[in-house]
Amino acid sequence: MPKLKTHSGAKKRFNLTKTGKVKRAHAFKSHILTKKTTKRTRRLRTTAYADSTNVDAIKKMIPYKYSERRILSNGKSKRRNDDAQKKK
Repeated sequence: MPKLKTHSGAKKRFNLTKTGKVKRAHAFKSHILTKKTTKRTRRLRTTAYADSTNVDAIKKMIPYKYSERRILSNGKSKRRNDDAQKKK
């Protein structure tokens, strides 16, 4: 199987959590802030999670980002299981 190219725009905009959710930033925070209330700009600073309809497409765009954090079916991370097997 050939290597996949990471989408350069997606790698700057999205992060994966340990549970596999996709974190994103809020839009409308870069300019024209004078007409936006302080409360609104403060809320826009916080991170949000990508909608479930977009998660699969985003994960395909960033195939190697945090690839070690992929969750196995039993709910434990792959890295943790590998470390446990080495100790035995």
